[in-house]
Amino acid sequence: MKKGNKLHNQENYDFRSGDKDQHHLILYNDEVNDFSFVIESLIEVCNHNSVQAEQCTYLAHYRGKCDIKNGDLSNLKKMKDSLLERGLRADVQ
Repeated sequence: MKKGNKLHNQENYDFRSGDKDQHHLILYNDEVNDFSFVIESLIEVCNHNSVQAEQCTYLAHYRGKCDIKNGDLSNLKKMKDSLLERGLRADVQ
């Protein structure tokens, strides 16, 4: 029996389901930073692999925002602050 293909394991795409105590790091589109810089930032700050980072970057660009990470509030705030320092638009919800 053939198993379905998985692009990657990323537990943070569907933030509408799951634990209520889970917080979400949201990346917003901007008109300032180029794709390569955003991708590099997601790899370095959020420990995304290159595929995850590229997909999140394109989703944020074309949809206006993307849920890039789930987790506890303190870790996500640190990541948000690092992204803000790089000039990206991000928030924790």
